[in-house]
Amino acid sequence: MSQQDIIGWDIGGAHVKAVLLNAQGHVLDAKQVYCPLWRGLNELESAVDSILFEMQATSHVVTMTGELADIFSDRHVGVLTIAQTMQHKLSAENPKVALKFFAGNKGFVSLEQVAEVTADIASMNWLASMCYLAKQLPQAIFIDIGSTTTDIALLSNGKPNVLGYNDAIRMQCDELVYTGVVRTPLMALAQKIPFAGQLVNVAAEHFATTADVYTLTSELAPEDNMADTADGSEKSVVASARRIARMVGWDAHDAPLSAWVGLAHAFKHAQLNLVRQALLSKLSLQQKTEESAGLPLQLVGAGAGEFLISSLAQQLGIPYCSVSDFIHAESSVTKNMAKVCFPAFAVASLGLSR
Repeated sequence: MSQQDIIGWDIGGAHVKAVLLNAQGHVLDAKQVYCPLWRGLNELESAVDSILFEMQATSHVVTMTGELADIFSDRHVGVLTIAQTMQHKLSAENPKVALKFFAGNKGFVSLEQVAEVTADIASMNWLASMCYLAKQLPQAIFIDIGSTTTDIALLSNGKPNVLGYNDAIRMQCDELVYTGVVRTPLMALAQKIPFAGQLVNVAAEHFATTADVYTLTSELAPEDNMADTADGSEKSVVASARRIARMVGWDAHDAPLSAWVGLAHAFKHAQLNLVRQALLSKLSLQQKTEESAGLPLQLVGAGAGEFLISSLAQQLGIPYCSVSDFIHAESSVTKNMAKVCFPAFAVASLGLSR
């Protein structure tokens, strides 16, 4: 694969991400497409088509989390179906296409091998990121805050140092936290929230999401806010204020906009606390490892919610760097999108080095 361009794919349940690299590992293009896979496989097919319209390569490598979509009866079926769909779509564009699937510690496998290793393929995009970073850094804590989830993983002595390799274990040991900066319902962040000088109850309703929070705080880039809103309405500041007001039983016109911006910051603080608690548990293990290795510690951040990670690093007094420091691209726009699509970038880079 090292003699030609390659596309790395990260097939999620809400987005499809793709990064095109040349033979030197430089990003030529990167794209994220909204893909509500729970609505049907046609959503994945349309997303792939839109990406292939803009970027082409003869070699492709795929990682995924979309097997969790509830159109599939289980992860095994989901992985197989996504793999078969990708083979169909990519071979339709080029019958001689080279396609491999990232199977974690088993490396890359062909479509014919997928059925035997679906557990190793399912939700391993975080491990693709870690395997790439292991080639760049000896020791770090990697955090990827996306639209829906947060991945936290230790890197020690140039190798992933994690407790879990599936979602169930990773959730138990704070390596996978179901919180993100776009799709997370605000009722999942806290049962009570500070507002207007009081601690008030939060409605257990899907009135608003974290996209509303970060629209009001002006921290979420429009190109990262692709998911549907809670009420199916527009994504403006006014609409976000209307939705977030409902979370505490008010209408937006009951208080000035500044009040709803303040409430957004309160929800941001609640989300930061969730990630901080998980991170502190990882720091405890990292400190034990560091004592024996004597290597410096730093946080490495990725994803649409990277701005939260830099805030955490500052709070904890830990050196911080972005994965963009390890990405080579001709334009800052392309580099930023590759950062958001980091698992796709990472799996493409690993595919080049095979």
